[in-house]
Amino acid sequence: MSEKKNIKILYLMEYPIDLPGGGQMSTQTLCEGICAYSSGDYSEYKFNKRDEACDFTPVVACPKLLKKNCSDYPFKIVTYNSDENREDSRTLRIRNFLSRILSFYRIIKNEKPDIIHVSMSESLISFGALRVPGIFSKIPFVYTDRGLAFGYREHSKKCIKLTMKRAARMLTTTEYNKALWEKENIGCAINVIPNTISPSFDDFDPKKRSYMRGEYGVREKEFVIGFAGRISEEKDWDFVPVFVGELKKAGLNFKVALVLSVYEAKDSKIVKELKDGICRIIGEENLIYMQDLSQKEISDYYYLVDAFIMTSSFESFGKAAVEAMSRKCVVLSTSVGGLSEVIGRKSNLYDKKEPLKYVKMIQQYMDDEALLNSDREYFYNRFREQFTKERNVASHIELYKEILKL
Repeated sequence: MSEKKNIKILYLMEYPIDLPGGGQMSTQTLCEGICAYSSGDYSEYKFNKRDEACDFTPVVACPKLLKKNCSDYPFKIVTYNSDENREDSRTLRIRNFLSRILSFYRIIKNEKPDIIHVSMSESLISFGALRVPGIFSKIPFVYTDRGLAFGYREHSKKCIKLTMKRAARMLTTTEYNKALWEKENIGCAINVIPNTISPSFDDFDPKKRSYMRGEYGVREKEFVIGFAGRISEEKDWDFVPVFVGELKKAGLNFKVALVLSVYEAKDSKIVKELKDGICRIIGEENLIYMQDLSQKEISDYYYLVDAFIMTSSFESFGKAAVEAMSRKCVVLSTSVGGLSEVIGRKSNLYDKKEPLKYVKMIQQYMDDEALLNSDREYFYNRFREQFTKERNVASHIELYKEILKL
């Protein structure tokens, strides 16, 4: 009988894994799933089959955690010192970049992984500074691109392409982004593995809607519009007051439930301006604001929401849309990047330059309860069919096995 193989996977990240965000949360869910797969603990992950010939051990390398401890996770976390990634000073940004390269070198040398999975673009460029000259050339690596091929600055794209020539595989979360990278001739094969969300979103509780509305003073028939995400230019938070203002101008009555994740010092000013802008339009009493929620807390937040709105001007996938689907929210989104692929139908995509159309979309949901309930079920079923964590984890495990020829 052959000895069981234990495969170590090292995930490289430039943000703390406990900072709410698509890349961080997806990596956490993947690592938790791999731990469950290897231990045979299927209490939260329901896998159809398991390869008894090998186990997988995930290790995450990321900046020091914000609020949690490394011991709070079922997988190993190795932290390194890092400044903020959006420093205004070019000198500080360069220093941070060089520091990350040295940290990755130290961690890879100490951990001796069988395969490296780079989870973020800055991490790829940092790792590329080691890999392109030939350091760690015997360790296969894969990279998940969570951006879009056309969204990178020219120098960043050159660094990515140069590094990917040495890669075993690129992963994208949509066919849309895969097609973009194929045109770039990056020199390695590309797989599509749709993004997923935290296990906190697994079970839908039909009683939770009434409970959450009671907690925040929302009457059963009041219509709640939701916005949620981290502070970044791509989310186009400046458009939120515009969207809200057009609805109010049309005479619609509603509340706004807003959740934001704050990481860097400059974020607080953006949050204040956004909250003040919304309150000037609908009144402070009609804004429900939450900040820096845990995955459990944000999974409960979506129960408050009738229509969840994505205002992104740039989005590779749109993880928040899937979270909203899992809580039976209808989702309206801009048609950018991979969002249209995630949403799945044109009728729920809107153009920011056509306010009459997106106002009409919201008004139809407010006036037609049957339509609202029908579309809630459509989005929930789409989540169950396309974006479960089990499907995501199993796809990654099969990819690792393929690359390592297991």
